[in-house]
Amino acid sequence: MIRFNDDYITRVQEIIKAKNDDAAREILADLHPADIAELYEELNLDEAEYLYRLLDPEVGAEVLAELDDDDRKTLLSHLPNDVIAQQFLQNLDTDDAVDIIRDLDEEAQEDILSHMHDIEQAGDIVDLLKYDEDTAGGLMGTEMIVVNENWSMPECIKEMRNQAEEMDEIYYVYVVDDDERLVGIFPLKSMITSPSVSKVKKVMMYDPISVKTDTPIEDVANDFEKYNLVAMPVVDSIGRLMGRITVDDVMDKVREINERDYQLASGLSQDVESSDNIITQTSARLPWLLIGMIGGLSNSMILGHFESGFVANPAIALFIPLIGGTGGNVGIQSSAIVVQGLANGSLSMRTSGRQIMKEAGVGLINASMISILVFIYNWIRMGTSGITVSVSLSLFVVVMFASIFGTLVPLTLEKLKIDPAIATGPFITITNDIIGMLIYMCITNILA
Repeated sequence: MIRFNDDYITRVQEIIKAKNDDAAREILADLHPADIAELYEELNLDEAEYLYRLLDPEVGAEVLAELDDDDRKTLLSHLPNDVIAQQFLQNLDTDDAVDIIRDLDEEAQEDILSHMHDIEQAGDIVDLLKYDEDTAGGLMGTEMIVVNENWSMPECIKEMRNQAEEMDEIYYVYVVDDDERLVGIFPLKSMITSPSVSKVKKVMMYDPISVKTDTPIEDVANDFEKYNLVAMPVVDSIGRLMGRITVDDVMDKVREINERDYQLASGLSQDVESSDNIITQTSARLPWLLIGMIGGLSNSMILGHFESGFVANPAIALFIPLIGGTGGNVGIQSSAIVVQGLANGSLSMRTSGRQIMKEAGVGLINASMISILVFIYNWIRMGTSGITVSVSLSLFVVVMFASIFGTLVPLTLEKLKIDPAIATGPFITITNDIIGMLIYMCITNILA
C-alpha cells in the first residue's frame, strides 16, 4: 500500500496545475484503484475531477467503487450522467453499481440508468435497488455462472465458457432446476474427472449453503465466518436463485456497521466523518450531550434532596465519584458483552435467560469483592461507622443493579428491533449514574 507524503501530493498538484496530461497519466498508471481513491482524499474537488477524467473507464469504475461515500457523491455531482452511466457503471458489477447510485436522488438514478447501453444490466440494477441495503438482497450481485441440472457435460462446459467471458472472478458454479430454483453447486473438478455422458445432476454437490434476499447482513456475515465461504448464493422465498454475495462485499458492509455501532456507543446520533463540516458534527454530538446534561441535572436534584445529610456528615460526598464511576463501568461491561454476542450470533433471545443468570452470578462475585475491599479501606480509615457500612452496601447494590440492567437493556432493544449498540454508550452510563446515586443516598440516609 502506498503512503502519500507531502512532497508527493505537492508534485501531483503541480502537474495538475500545469495541465500536464501525460505526466498525470504516468502517475496514475503506477497506482492501484484503491490508492488512487486515497490520493483523491488529499486533493480538492477540481484536482480530483481533473485526474478522474484521465482514467481508463474500467479503472475509473474501480476507483469510483473505492471512494468514500461522501467523496464519491460529491464527485458524481460534477460528472455528466451519461459519463457516469456509459464510462463507469457499465464497467462495474451490479452490486458495486447499486452501491454507487443508491444514495442519489430518484431523478438522478433514473437519468443515469436511461443512459446505460446495457439494458439487461440496467434492469438488474433497478431490481437490486428495491432491496434494503442492509439485507442480502441489497448486497448481492447478479454476475454468476449458472447451469441446469439436466445438461450434459459438453453442454455444461460450453455454456460455462460463454458465461465466463463477462466475469472477472469465478468462485462457484451454481446449479438450478427447470424452475430456476437453486439445487446445488457444480464442482469445477467434475469437468475433468466426469465422463462426457454424465449429466450435471449426477456430479453436483446438493444442498448448498444459501441465504434469502431478506436475510439481515449481520446473519450473512455470521454464515460466511461459520462456514469459511468466499461466496454465497442468494435465493428468494421459493428458492429461486437471485444472485450471489462475495466475501469482500460482506467485509466492507461489516466494517460500515462496526463503525456505525462504535459511533452509537460513543454517543453520536448519526454517521459522521472527521471531514464533515461543523454543523454536521455538532448535530451528531449534541443530542446525547443534552441528554447527559439532563442526567447531570437529575443527579444534582437527587443530591439537593439529601442536602441535610451532607451537612451532618460531609464525608458522604467523598464517595459519590466511586459510586457513579463503578456503576457506569459495570453497566458498560455487561452491555458490551451482550451486544457482542448478539452481533456474532453466539447469543440469541432464546438463550437470553441463561445470559441474565450468568451475568447475575458474575455481578454477585464482583459486587462482593468490590464492597469487601472498600469496607476494609474505610474501616482502616474511619473505623466501623455508618459511612463505612453504607458505602460498601451501596456499592454492592449498585454493581448488582448495573450488571443486570446492562444485560437487560440491549436484549430489550434487540427485541424491539432497535440497534442494541446504543446500550453500550451514554445511555447506560447516564442511567446507572442516576439510579446508582439514588441508591447510595437512600441507603446512606438510613444507615449514616
